[in-house]
Amino acid sequence: MSFSSKSDYIFALLSIFVRSKIPSPGEVSLAHEGVLFLDEFPEFRRSTLEVLRQPLEDGKVTITRATGTLTFPARFMLVAAMNPSPTSRQGEGGGPPGVLSQKYRDRISGPLLDRIDVQIEVPALKKEDFFDRPSGETSESIRNRVSACRARQRKRFQHSPHIRCNSQMGSAEIRKYCTLGEMTQKMMEQSLESLRLSARGFDRILKVARTIADLADRPTLLEEDLFEAVQFRSLERNYWR
Repeated sequence: MSFSSKSDYIFALLSIFVRSKIPSPGEVSLAHEGVLFLDEFPEFRRSTLEVLRQPLEDGKVTITRATGTLTFPARFMLVAAMNPSPTSRQGEGGGPPGVLSQKYRDRISGPLLDRIDVQIEVPALKKEDFFDRPSGETSESIRNRVSACRARQRKRFQHSPHIRCNSQMGSAEIRKYCTLGEMTQKMMEQSLESLRLSARGFDRILKVARTIADLADRPTLLEEDLFEAVQFRSLERNYWR
């Protein structure tokens, strides 16, 4: 690159300096309105994972620098996967079973896990599972059920321009659309005590239960909806509590 004068050279340097001081969108903003998939979740630095807490809660990322503050949209669906331990098997690595895997899991903080609605532990396949695969629901059938569910949610929130699905509900919407009967309230009281749920975890269980009921085209929440939603927090229940 050549410059016709010294002033042009100085201007170019200043332009590069200014651009370097302006934050640019990162992965979470680039995943806005889409899916952010993080494989080997605990392999990321804990400080990096903790940054996810704000966008998962607020749907945006705010960056403050000396030159000013910028806010980027970051409403995405986080999908994360992890193994039981770095070696993928309990007890490998020279320690007794569970020790290494517990240290591995501790890289993920409780407050971050609290913001993940559905947590499922998938057991390892047995050798017979590779040959005997039962037929399940077809993708077309699942797609039709999900499309119908989303249509119900769009109708529910048609007068709320900033809410399009259950996951975006605030406290007011949760109280309005996730009402509990006598039996379901008792069940949630037991869950609060036994699982030591935070207020955030409690609300997220209600949102998931509302979605389960929507998939079944039920206007009200039943015990089975709440029970299934609680089961979807198995990692938190079994390892982080």
